[in-house]
Amino acid sequence: MTQVTQLTQETAAGDMDGMEERTVFLLAHTGRPAAVRSAELVVRGLLRCGIRVRVLTEEAADLPLPGLVETVAAKPDAAEGCELLVVLGGDGTLLRGAEFARASGVPMLGVNLGRVGFLAEAERDDLDQVVERVASRSYEVEERMTLDVLVRNDGHIVHADWALNEVSVEKAARERMLEVVTEIDGRPVSSFGGDGVVCATPTGSTAYAFSAGGPVVWPEVEALLMVPISAHALFAKPLVTAPDSVLAVEVQPQTPHGVLWADGRRSVELPAGARVEVRRGAVPVRLARLHHASFTDRLVAKFALPVSGWRGAPR
Repeated sequence: MTQVTQLTQETAAGDMDGMEERTVFLLAHTGRPAAVRSAELVVRGLLRCGIRVRVLTEEAADLPLPGLVETVAAKPDAAEGCELLVVLGGDGTLLRGAEFARASGVPMLGVNLGRVGFLAEAERDDLDQVVERVASRSYEVEERMTLDVLVRNDGHIVHADWALNEVSVEKAARERMLEVVTEIDGRPVSSFGGDGVVCATPTGSTAYAFSAGGPVVWPEVEALLMVPISAHALFAKPLVTAPDSVLAVEVQPQTPHGVLWADGRRSVELPAGARVEVRRGAVPVRLARLHHASFTDRLVAKFALPVSGWRGAPR
């Protein structure tokens, strides 16, 4: 599955003799100079600690990686056998990393190089600390709920996918609304025309669902969200359901076709009359955590919320 590439004359092989072999998978947004510089710092630090590094073959040529580095094709099992997946980039790169993390069961540690980065555990200035904590295994692992989605047409399953943040059913043509009927646990809720519907996890409540007017849900809460997008209806409010509920969105037969997006990364066309079923995913994504900061503090920091004047509870 992997091959070893010597990128410079420097090698860490001698330092690894007699030591437990540890490998970290590194994923970076190589289109960003900041990500390339950060990747080099992380790789050098890990190699100094005697930890091998694995990267995608397609990224290796763009990264000035010193020492003994494994390269691997961009297949779902690319992180297999690694103890950790370190992702350097923005939200899109982190969601790409989640695809490898879910397929292999390897925990993902995100370093935010973008704007918000709710999935990230560290920032660009924390790279030295990231290397130190990885080397000493000073991190905890938590599981995040995912979504499994099925698309049916004429009763037959025509597509299956998954998502960490959200599954969205959207109109494909800007000039026409998408007419849908929503359903919870086998019972109809409402029909309306609009731009679509977002079905999200608590992790995704701060992403597309938030932009569509949905509530922020703490990640410890087990629930599913259904949020209409720009709906033309009197009742088109966000819904929070039980984690074992089954959410469904049916595209009306008389409407133009729509499109299904999974985490904004993978899409499939939805013909008129298609049915989308969303339920709790069978396989979670594991996230590595360096800090015990509350989600409230993370929310305030990421959205730069004003908290001046707060005095706290009396002691």
